[in-house]
Amino acid sequence: MTVIDLGELRGDDVAPDRAPRPPRAVGRPFRVAVALLVALVTLAAAAPPARSVVGTIPGGTGATAFLAGDRVYVAQRVEAGPGWDVVAYRAGRERWRGRADGADNVVAVWEQGGRVLAVGPASDGDRWETVAFDARTGAVRWRQTGGVFPAGDALLMRPSGGPGPQSVRRLAVADGRTLWTVPTTGRGVQFSYGPSGVDRILLLPAAGETEVWDAATGARLAARDLHPGEVPGARAMQGAGGLFLETRLAGDVVTAFEMDTLRPRWTAELPLVGHLEPCGSLLCASRQTGGMWALDPATGAVRWTSDLWSGVLRAEGGRLLVAAGREGGEGLSVLAESDGRLIAEVGDWDVLPQVETDDRLFLTRPLGGDRVLLAEPDLSGHPPVVRDVLTGTDCTAGRVLLVCRERGGDFTVRRLP
Repeated sequence: MTVIDLGELRGDDVAPDRAPRPPRAVGRPFRVAVALLVALVTLAAAAPPARSVVGTIPGGTGATAFLAGDRVYVAQRVEAGPGWDVVAYRAGRERWRGRADGADNVVAVWEQGGRVLAVGPASDGDRWETVAFDARTGAVRWRQTGGVFPAGDALLMRPSGGPGPQSVRRLAVADGRTLWTVPTTGRGVQFSYGPSGVDRILLLPAAGETEVWDAATGARLAARDLHPGEVPGARAMQGAGGLFLETRLAGDVVTAFEMDTLRPRWTAELPLVGHLEPCGSLLCASRQTGGMWALDPATGAVRWTSDLWSGVLRAEGGRLLVAAGREGGEGLSVLAESDGRLIAEVGDWDVLPQVETDDRLFLTRPLGGDRVLLAEPDLSGHPPVVRDVLTGTDCTAGRVLLVCRERGGDFTVRRLP
């Protein structure tokens, strides 16, 4: 979910009642078990290379690897002249090489509808560039000024900025032709995301009617002045769980609106609220200074609050995997969704970045040198399940593969366990 911030949010921090700190003894068996697992894996690290390794592919200074199914796409700066090369690899072998001439960098690469989309800022620094390659041959099929986002079986292109009329455009993936447009001049643009990409477009004026558009059909679903007769003020909005959530008054008041009608549902006072997101059957709101609230998404009522934890990484079976906030929290922990009760302290792990949507979540922790322990969290109350020992840095996972940067700049590709 992307947040469009229409102004600087300030306010006094009125802290809610602090929840009592959970007993430290709860997580001690976990820490002992994890320490033993780390020791065992460390001893085994001298064994022959894991069968998960597919191979090593060239990288170089500034190169970035992107994953799409069983393919790896490496963006490399062109040695002579401007632009970037996008190189496709499969099973460790180069399949094709294409050129993004106008890009100053490549920040996203993905496959969609038989095309490989490469997006990045243009070399002049004032706009974005999108290049579509044939996924089989690497031939350039189309290129346009602007950044695109997946939206079902098509793409949405945001306004590029600059003078003249602005609009959101829906593009055909195959040839980049415009299917329809939504004028946006003078209004902020917010996208709301579903399982297949952007599903709603929200247009936010400084004053007047806020509009919601269907990202698949281009139909306007709702237009409503959310604050008639009021002086325009700073606000931010985001989509979550079928709602648009608006933060106003220096981040102290959150109002929920039905996504497709913009009818108000509830208002909650949450001092210095930051990000809001679904967490199981609840709606979790993280405080800008650490800590979180768990809300009833139907009424906005606070079910529980905590100063120790902030940011929900996974919700499963009535349990939440959360990250440490302020006030002495350590690493990751598992909480009961219903009341925020501490189930277990998982320990000091990092979440492995993932570039493709998947139901799995991976954790890493350093073992020393270039070695990294790879594991999956277990929300039932057991230690993370160790899957592999990796070498390298800046590791990223997809649905099928995992890639890490080696010390010399090349990339090691592995199959996910």
